[in-house]
Amino acid sequence: MSQMVATVKSIVNYEQINIVEFELQGFTLKMMSLDLNEKVQVGKRVQVGVKPSNIALAKDLTGELSFSNQLKATIENIDNGELLSSITLKIGESILESIITKSSSKRMKLEKNENIIVLIKASDVSIMEVLND
Repeated sequence: MSQMVATVKSIVNYEQINIVEFELQGFTLKMMSLDLNEKVQVGKRVQVGVKPSNIALAKDLTGELSFSNQLKATIENIDNGELLSSITLKIGESILESIITKSSSKRMKLEKNENIIVLIKASDVSIMEVLND
């Protein structure tokens, strides 16, 4: 699980659905949730997580996408296995991992130190822990 520390910026809820916005080192990260711990409040720092297999990558991105989270990142490392590639990404001070197919990594001609767009659906973000700062 890729994890990052973020601060809750806003919480909007309607019936049983919550949309939570976080501030993540100058970026806005959104999460969609059915259940929300009562400790999650605006201004609180939280540890958020995303499965590496739920982090998509884009180069030369144009047009509109439904991904709520489109974050600029730098590729720190590429580890190509037989079938899959583990891509280590840096967003500000946060380190994430994306797992994509090796064929996608090769087709995209991904390179270390390259700038890329990280795509994460709001429904793939979860709060791992509310931090007591």
